Amino acid sequence: MHLDEARARKAELLDEARSVRTAAADPGDGSGGIYVGIVPSDRPDGYRIAIRLTGDGPEEPSGRIEAARASGGADADVRYVGRVRALAVGPTVPGDPPVGGTDEPTPTELQQRVRPLVRGSSVAHVEVSAGTIGAFVRLTGVSQVHVLSNNHVLAATDRGRVGDAILQPGPADGGTEADRIGALAVAVPLDAGGPNLVDAALALVDDDVTVDPAAHDGPVTAVVDPDAVRSLVRKIGRTTGVTRGRISAFEVDGVPVGYGTGVFSFDDQIEIEGVLGLFSDGGDSGSLITTEGDRLGVGLLFAGSATGGPGGTGVTYANPLAAVLRALDATLDGGPGEVPDPL
Repeated sequence: MHLDEARARKAELLDEARSVRTAAADPGDGSGGIYVGIVPSDRPDGYRIAIRLTGDGPEEPSGRIEAARASGGADADVRYVGRVRALAVGPTVPGDPPVGGTDEPTPTELQQRVRPLVRGSSVAHVEVSAGTIGAFVRLTGVSQVHVLSNNHVLAATDRGRVGDAILQPGPADGGTEADRIGALAVAVPLDAGGPNLVDAALALVDDDVTVDPAAHDGPVTAVVDPDAVRSLVRKIGRTTGVTRGRISAFEVDGVPVGYGTGVFSFDDQIEIEGVLGLFSDGGDSGSLITTEGDRLGVGLLFAGSATGGPGGTGVTYANPLAAVLRALDATLDGGPGEVPDPL
């Protein structure tokens, strides 16, 4: 089907799902639910519906899957994903094998104290475990550089206050007040009533701390819409290092994401599946997702599931980077001599 048709069908399925939840007095904890997106296509008439089923168990009864497939159409991409959770810190997990002899950073390196600051390294609010530095940005009208990551990484899921210390590495990786790199500057609040569009926050980098936006794989200065991406995507994260994947769905609405303070619903999200195993794991929250070849910014990683991806792995969820930058009134910083492209 064409993209406009897919969007209309997605809206119909979401209305049906919400009606069912209301009639069943769903507790809203993300169990036994359904959310819907669109499967990418290289053809203008090749879009399909992505239907995701949530629940507590490792597997979903086939009857529910068949019912979802009947609603979405014979070619619908129906998957059981279990629970979706914000990716708090987890154990170190090896990333993809290095490609073509490139000198890619390892999780062990990314969990160390790193100066100048680089994308992919461990970071967190002083009272949070650890997440990942996604990018460096500048606010409109402000010359100082800011670190971009998630609200739940830099602002402790709305519990933090402007001015709170931000550490690199994060506390889970041994960071202390001596590892301060800046202060919480702004966070987009999370709305328990939803829907939310982004999980994002910024830390103002201290004057005595330097940054290197071009480290590892060159600067990221431009943004691409997820529905225009046809290549593989990649990320550098604190826990799994460098991994590669593909966008398995975009414009995903109604994603129920579990945080320590409750379940928050997200609309217009990107879903990514790994191509060589896990794409992300706990502690990778805040990673910047880019296209593999030209390093265009795609999304800000924030959540994932334990199942639903290839080979029994989970799937990853990201906020579209354009939406993140709009919400923060920020532009990407490419470092000296680089001028960020407009969105």
